[in-house]
Amino acid sequence: MKTNKIRAFVFGTVFFLGITPVHIFAQEKSVASADAEVYIVSPTDGAVVSSPVKVIFGLSGMGVAPAGSDLPATGHHHLIIDAPLPDVNQPIPADDHHKHFGKGQTETVIELTPGTHTLQLLLGDWKHVAHDQPVASEQIAITVE
Repeated sequence: MKTNKIRAFVFGTVFFLGITPVHIFAQEKSVASADAEVYIVSPTDGAVVSSPVKVIFGLSGMGVAPAGSDLPATGHHHLIIDAPLPDVNQPIPADDHHKHFGKGQTETVIELTPGTHTLQLLLGDWKHVAHDQPVASEQIAITVE
């Protein structure tokens, strides 16, 4: 009898965890301000830099809030390095090409190998998902010497 309750609990937990992320992200997306703009302040497009590279983020028309803070017209930065924008209907990946700044950071220092690299910002909501109208910067290219 006890074993059946444990099996039911485990099955229910696995089922719940397997369904919940899809359910949460299928819910209504966070609303971006109509005039929201995210941009890379520095370095500028075409810049020749040395590593490590200091990247400064800019945002207007919305505020910065840490991940997990479900506040209206806010988000947090994600820096995309040498990759296209991810699927804006899914959580933003967290890997070497997608850096999360969930504490509300507005700048970072990154190590890049010599050569040409692309950088782009994508604002994520409290769940690390792009807003209803994605707020993304232009992709810039820099050369690391």
